[in-house]
Amino acid sequence: MRVRMTLIEKGLPWTSHHLDLKLKENISDDYFSINPNGLVPTLVDNGVVHIESNDIIDYLDETYPEPSLRPADNEDEMLEWLRLAASIHVPAVKPYVYATKMQKKLKKTGEEQKKYDDLQKNEELKKFHSKHAGSAAFDENDISGAVNILDDCFSRLERALEGREWIMGDRFTLADISWIPLHFVLDGCGYCFENYPNVSRWARSFHSRESYRDGILKWCPDFSNV
Repeated sequence: MRVRMTLIEKGLPWTSHHLDLKLKENISDDYFSINPNGLVPTLVDNGVVHIESNDIIDYLDETYPEPSLRPADNEDEMLEWLRLAASIHVPAVKPYVYATKMQKKLKKTGEEQKKYDDLQKNEELKKFHSKHAGSAAFDENDISGAVNILDDCFSRLERALEGREWIMGDRFTLADISWIPLHFVLDGCGYCFENYPNVSRWARSFHSRESYRDGILKWCPDFSNV
């Protein structure tokens, strides 16, 4: 979602190679050979492979600088928002999404689990996926721990958006692109945003952007129905 939004905002052409995660199309020797974590997305640009969505969008904006998706100043603050979004992916976002919606839909067969374990060298991801391997499932402690992290982060975002149209001020930047998919996915999983009026106002603003409509809704109209 982040990468598609960035490509659209910058008017860059690209060729999409869709992998169906429900069909475990990412669990293959070919895909792990270009992305050692087996995650999506992966960008190949001029023969060079780039992984991790926040790193990819930063790369795209640096490599193709017009139109810029950086603030006029406080670039370090913007990059900190990208780092924060990346840092909560495994400890908070994935557990919440899997526990509330995806763990039954993405269950692996014994053969698929063995294939994944053989290919996956990232210990953090292996530990995460062991939580729902076989008959295992995420429990209340996993969910409450994830919610605590999410609450802390969205409280921080709520404060940052006070008196601002976008996260960095009056300019739409990579910081917004980094957090928009989190809002979309978590909202679809039932995370409550009622206590975050600034975040909710921000969300209404990005709903009208072409990059949101074509980069997210075109591919996934409603995450609650995934």
